[in-house]
Amino acid sequence: MTLSGKRQALLVALRSRTGQWVSGEELSGGLGISRAAISKHIATIKAAGYAIASAPGKGYRLTSGPDRLLPEEILFGLKTAFMGKAGIVHHPLIDSTNTQARALARTGAPEGTLVVAETQSAGRGRKGRSWMASTGEGLLVSLILRPAMEPSRAALITLMTAVSVAEALIEETGIDARIKWPNDILVGRKKMAGILTEMSMELDAVDYVIVGLGLNVNTPLASFHSDIRDIATSVMAESSAPFSRVALLQAILLKFETHYETLTQKGPESILVRWKALSDIVGRRVRVSMMREEIEGRVIDIDADGVLLIDNAPGEPLRILSGDITYLDGESD
Repeated sequence: MTLSGKRQALLVALRSRTGQWVSGEELSGGLGISRAAISKHIATIKAAGYAIASAPGKGYRLTSGPDRLLPEEILFGLKTAFMGKAGIVHHPLIDSTNTQARALARTGAPEGTLVVAETQSAGRGRKGRSWMASTGEGLLVSLILRPAMEPSRAALITLMTAVSVAEALIEETGIDARIKWPNDILVGRKKMAGILTEMSMELDAVDYVIVGLGLNVNTPLASFHSDIRDIATSVMAESSAPFSRVALLQAILLKFETHYETLTQKGPESILVRWKALSDIVGRRVRVSMMREEIEGRVIDIDADGVLLIDNAPGEPLRILSGDITYLDGESD
């Protein structure tokens, strides 16, 4: 349920004084609506999952909000200038946030539009792999971007997103998050998050980019299917305590916006430096599994387009745009 208009303003008024009584008269005067209308709006806000007490002579008191990725929750305290501010579409259940974001982008949704879901039935990762999450446990989000860049440089957005997510996790949770090329966030040898970037282009220009993120937040270790329990993890599993999904999403959006502006206005240099520091892949021997072949070699660098450079024979290094990495120097994937 999404609140709007006076209900949104009423919720903001209550949230600004969470835990305190606010009289119906004060709310009525501040919002310019009747006491009866206040009562009706309160009922609707409570139906959205907010805990609000009421008492004659005292008024109303907000005690807690729902553990849901509601637009009202995300916007309250969000410090970005436009990421998430252009519009937030919330779904209790959806097939895929990327699919929904792509449909919105095709109809002209502005840059910074955010699609979020509590759970999804057909979440996708790279190469069509599924990404599933139980209701209310993870972050399932997609952002619409309209960058002024050449399609050949779109891989940089995936690297930038990985840096943003890893930095937010480190700063907000204390978890030692690391990046595995090209689109995974690991803690130790276990995967915590995956990134799926999809692009639409016209001639030699990018029309829009959809950045999808699936991040395990409050998934207990025992809840992971036995097939992936040894290779998957979550914020809660690593920190032994649940974490606010809204707070983490807000931190990621702020990091993302900062790095996105740097990428589009100044270039990729500083982002590539951070990516290398958080990935620890340069100089390592790897096996890269691609659609039709596998190659082995030592990672030389990441170039200015976000392409992996591998030395596996005399001559020019190989340029690898995408593939599955296996480390060959003592650490498995």
